Amino acid sequence: QVQLVESGGGLVQAGGSLRLSCAASGSIFGVNVMAWFRQAPGKQREWVANIDRGGSTNFADSVKGRFTISRDNAKNTVYLQMNSLKPEDTAVYICNAVTRATSYWGQGTQVTVSS
Repeated sequence: QVQLVESGGGLVQAGGSLRLSCAASGSIFGVNVMAWFRQAPGKQREWVANIDRGGSTNFADSVKGRFTISRDNAKNTVYLQMNSLKPEDTAVYICNAVTRATSYWGQGTQVTVSS
């Protein structure tokens, strides 16, 4: 089992920045990929970014150039740095951990961007 706890969400004005954290605990040795997803009210959950064991990253086109993802293996934590935020970035941001067998999800943290 892997437990994921997100933090760092909040209210920010358009153009501002936030850094989200996802702290992992439990059987983290089996985790291959860590990712961030988001879900806005009335919309489907969408993938935002991911980072693998080797540090390779991928981003959705909607956040490319504005968001970065990183990991601190010593702290078992993944970060999502969000810059130049837009109102359309408003959503619950959810951390995801993928092993060979399954996928784990956190509870999410709310990000609200005001115009």
